Amino acid sequence: MDVIGKAMEQSRKAIEKFYKGTCNVYERQNVTDADIHITKKQEVLVLENQPCKLSFTSLKATDMQGGAATVTQTPKLFIAPEINIKPGSKIEVTQNNATKLYQRSGESGKFTTHQEIVLELFAKYA
Repeated sequence: MDVIGKAMEQSRKAIEKFYKGTCNVYERQNVTDADIHITKKQEVLVLENQPCKLSFTSLKATDMQGGAATVTQTPKLFIAPEINIKPGSKIEVTQNNATKLYQRSGESGKFTTHQEIVLELFAKYA
């Protein structure tokens, strides 16, 4: 491994030290019942206990609602770059003794050392 490769590996290890949470990823997939031969959509666990970090960015809104400015938090998931989370997947994140359900809301930013996925609270499968 060359010097740059070693530096990238060290950078990735440093970033992953901040992963204090885990996530489970669920997808709606076609599942066929073997007894009655009917295919229907079911929730399937596709990734379990994957180390991650949930972070939040705050966006200040310029419009006033009820006399006060609103502040919006946007959750962002930091996870290994080789993980593939499909749009519309349900992502269960546990961090700091709290578990919440999210869904992927856009394209992930993939880097050599990690990827960043903007999330939104899970409402329902599309």
